[in-house]
Amino acid sequence: MHFPVMLGECLEYLGIRPDGIYLDTTAGLGGHLGAIAARLTTGLVIANDRDAESLEMAKSNTAEWANRIRYRHGSFGELRSALPANGVERVDGMLSDLGVSRFQLTEPERGFSLMADGPLDMRLDRSQGETASDIVNFTQEKELADLIYLFGEERRSRKIARAIVRARPIHTTQRLAQVIESVVPRTSRLHPATQTFMALRMAVNDEQGELDRLLEIAPDLVKSGGRFVVISFTSLEDRKVKQSFQALARAGRATLLNKHVVRPAPEETAINPPSRSAKLRALEMK
Repeated sequence: MHFPVMLGECLEYLGIRPDGIYLDTTAGLGGHLGAIAARLTTGLVIANDRDAESLEMAKSNTAEWANRIRYRHGSFGELRSALPANGVERVDGMLSDLGVSRFQLTEPERGFSLMADGPLDMRLDRSQGETASDIVNFTQEKELADLIYLFGEERRSRKIARAIVRARPIHTTQRLAQVIESVVPRTSRLHPATQTFMALRMAVNDEQGELDRLLEIAPDLVKSGGRFVVISFTSLEDRKVKQSFQALARAGRATLLNKHVVRPAPEETAINPPSRSAKLRALEMK
């Protein structure tokens, strides 16, 4: 079952108007998207995602409100063209949920999962770019260690990188997980390869670069009085969002809607444990 993270909080901070125009930059499986569309009458929501397979699932899951939704496959860096293509200059609200969907994490063929064996892929857009297998098998040991440390915040990155290089070639998720577990024993319920897998996913999809591009263009996409809401899941992401929002506020271009990060309620984390690391920030453009 799909649980859109902090759905109530997102809708509250977006301040949905029935005639408003909204942009969901990360449509995913359509949880937030459907809830926004359901509150519209003459309004419109543009649904964007760089994962074509997720976008098709979002279409199916939001078919009831399809007349109020325009679907678009593309990255954050391409969002400038999404609005004019739909006859829109700026939007009343914009939502970005930076998390990976349950579908992506649990579909073995996508190569994100620790729980089932599959090819080391991890691309959100499978039509382009290098795979996790390319990085694992051809990156120099020091560069690989730095990548795992920076993106995964994994303090044992050098030991892991050394083990990966010695075990090459590695082409499947289970083999990679086994190699990492052989040098980093389990000490908690969290698999010792979790942070390395996250780091590889972030590198494969240039997630930090994509977030930089999103934060750069967002102020130009949201109209005066419009809202921008971001849900992040790592300290790296949240730091970027916080600094960007604070800079906009200092420049007099926006008002922060929450001085402190908003986290999911205990009731939500009990039902949907992966939401526990979510952090929401919101602002209103001037």
